[in-house]
Amino acid sequence: MAINKRGSRRIVVDDKGYRWLIRRKPTYCQGLTWSPLSFAVERTDPPGCATLIVELASPRPDNWVNATAAPVLPSAVASAIRQALERGWQPDHPGSPFMLNLGDGEQRS
Repeated sequence: MAINKRGSRRIVVDDKGYRWLIRRKPTYCQGLTWSPLSFAVERTDPPGCATLIVELASPRPDNWVNATAAPVLPSAVASAIRQALERGWQPDHPGSPFMLNLGDGEQRS
């Protein structure tokens, strides 16, 4: 699964380029704060390999019930990438998306 270039942002972590994306509109569950904010990350070269899906503890800032939420900063994305690499994410190899849950401390792959 490749991340669309339109709307995504570039980030460099440890001299390697990545692209990250938060979906434009919340899902129904995210809008009602039943599900947390999540974003996807992939390497820019080679593109289209294993994707990282990161779930955060906070709701989306554009949720429908006006719950307090924090924006996603590039430093948080870089930290999530480093944590995923430490936990076994291999962004250069094709495969299933790697799930990193930062909301409750659990990690799924």
